[in-house]
Amino acid sequence: MSTIAQRLAHIRAQVAAACHQANRDPDSVTLIAVSKHQPIAAIAEAYAAGQRDFGENYVQEWRDKMAALPEDIRWHFIGHLQSNKAPIIAESALFALHTVDSASLANRISRRRPLDAPPLPIFIEVNLGQESTKAGVAIDHCRDLVAKVDKTQRLRVLGLMAIPPYDPTPEHSRHHFRQLAALQAEINLARPPERRLHHLSMGMSDDFPIAIAEGATMIRVGTAIFGPRQAP
Repeated sequence: MSTIAQRLAHIRAQVAAACHQANRDPDSVTLIAVSKHQPIAAIAEAYAAGQRDFGENYVQEWRDKMAALPEDIRWHFIGHLQSNKAPIIAESALFALHTVDSASLANRISRRRPLDAPPLPIFIEVNLGQESTKAGVAIDHCRDLVAKVDKTQRLRVLGLMAIPPYDPTPEHSRHHFRQLAALQAEINLARPPERRLHHLSMGMSDDFPIAIAEGATMIRVGTAIFGPRQAP
């Protein structure tokens, strides 16, 4: 059975190959190891193999892990954020929040962000497939939400995030990734250079090479690194 370190090395090789195929620098893609429901020992093993970016979905689980693991880990919150948990996120040293999907959530986080802390880096989550079971702002409302987040002052929009509708054929996700990249480009046309959105958080274990080909700068990979998740 392969170890976490071996699986990480395999994923990194796949990232490098996908970047080469797309004429991109491998350093332009950040691999986020999705560690929700994984034990601290598994995260520590990935850390020992050089992994520094980890993604968590639940606030209390993330806080417990953060307290037990090295301080130089870059934590990404990638799960749906309940409004009552927003103050915890606002006051944290989170590297990036990937799931802002409403002005009310953005305002709640901004109001609780300490004045002596830098603006919190966030992604706008977009519901590409208009799925009722998924969070995310509708494509037609995304531009307006970005403008509203800009006005909060205490948040900084890094880019857009999406989870395409599930399809057993990864290639079928390509047009969704393309759609998100096109939306980002359209938003950037109306923004000054210093405020352009530079990141696309898209692609997971099954389809990240396709996401990289379509412009992903952050990919979220869990099962392919850690294996099946433990029951919560």
